[in-house]
Amino acid sequence: NKYRYTLIVLFIILSESFGENWVTMNITPYNMEDCEKIEISEDNVNQGTENIRPECFQLLRVLGKGGYGKVFQVRKVAGAASGKIFAMKVLKKAMIVRNAKDTAHTKAERNILEEVKHPFIVDLIYAFQTGGKLYLILEYLSGGELFMQLEREGIFMEDTACFYLAEISMALGHLHQKGIIYRDLKPENIMLNNQGHVKLTDFGLCKESIHDGTVTHTFCGTIEYMAPEILMRSGHNRAVDWWSLGALMYDMLTGAPPFTGENRKKTIDKILKCKLNLPPYLTQEARDLLKRLLKRNASSRLGAGAGDSTEVQAHPFFRHINWEELLARKVEPPFKPFLKSAEDVSQFDSKFTDQTPVDSPDDSTLSESANQAFLGFTYVAPSVLENVKEKFSFESKIRSPRRGLGSPRTPVRGSNWCKALFLNLENTN
Repeated sequence: NKYRYTLIVLFIILSESFGENWVTMNITPYNMEDCEKIEISEDNVNQGTENIRPECFQLLRVLGKGGYGKVFQVRKVAGAASGKIFAMKVLKKAMIVRNAKDTAHTKAERNILEEVKHPFIVDLIYAFQTGGKLYLILEYLSGGELFMQLEREGIFMEDTACFYLAEISMALGHLHQKGIIYRDLKPENIMLNNQGHVKLTDFGLCKESIHDGTVTHTFCGTIEYMAPEILMRSGHNRAVDWWSLGALMYDMLTGAPPFTGENRKKTIDKILKCKLNLPPYLTQEARDLLKRLLKRNASSRLGAGAGDSTEVQAHPFFRHINWEELLARKVEPPFKPFLKSAEDVSQFDSKFTDQTPVDSPDDSTLSESANQAFLGFTYVAPSVLENVKEKFSFESKIRSPRRGLGSPRTPVRGSNWCKALFLNLENTN
């Protein structure tokens, strides 16, 4: 009996600690025939997160090439989202680990893409690695670079520029809210989706954890779009992105950035010293916005205040923009790419798309210490996980009547059934 008393005391303690919902049971035992029956097959067993690797993707076209690797158009041929088209960015670890800053920038890009979800920022779908390479699987943006569209048109009309600048300002504002400075705004880093809406890409030069009052000193970006405070290495904050937006706006409306020289040094000198020349055909609103964005004194620049993007968006140049509809992508883009299929690459430079897509052999000779820099690189987007979860969830084939109608016997819960055990014990003594 002492063992029975010990067991009962234990049940009482658990019941009092966790409440009456700790357990529900019937005093009388279950008949196994009353239990729910579930049919199990290979199709409905939860297989967990799929193992993503290069072999899951078929190379279709080359979309671009950089110092550290290539960007391919690919089709997923295995697992969730099989058959869908993506962009695959492949980076060589050996090239990246040579420079600590490059390693930090690569990790920052991966982390930012995971953290930031916005209608005007490219979506990261997967991230994974092999012995010698890093892979980022991104949504495929079939509209190509805004740069290509600008090249074709020469210059944009103000209403066209206004649309693109408005969407970009919303993306920058979202990054700033997250404490992220973009620092590399230029036409080549602005992509268009299949409907013609903006998507910011290439987050390798972003700086994280920059909030009010915080500055950073890294010299980075593209010279023609760099703010003076970056060039002077005097410390910079999110206001540099609003200078770059002004330089981009000037490029859209005139056909070139505001300050260019015969070489790098002369371009820098002009950015730091030369007067801003505005073409006479620009409207007063456009001229005023350019002057406010391209102020050399960062603290007096439009967008440098506490309002950040809302200061820029309140300018009369954007007076016709309905910001709620714009964010919902309900505003018709000025240019909608003509695409024949999901695989269409007509909006990309044929210099790349005409190349044979080849992912070079994997160099897995990187030391263990070098590979330590990329721990935790793997990522699967929540949307993919949700699809996998739905696909492999259990499906009940035969249900017990007990589940729908309730048991004919009233279950005894919590401390009540503990008391019942006491009564039974007393009755047996």
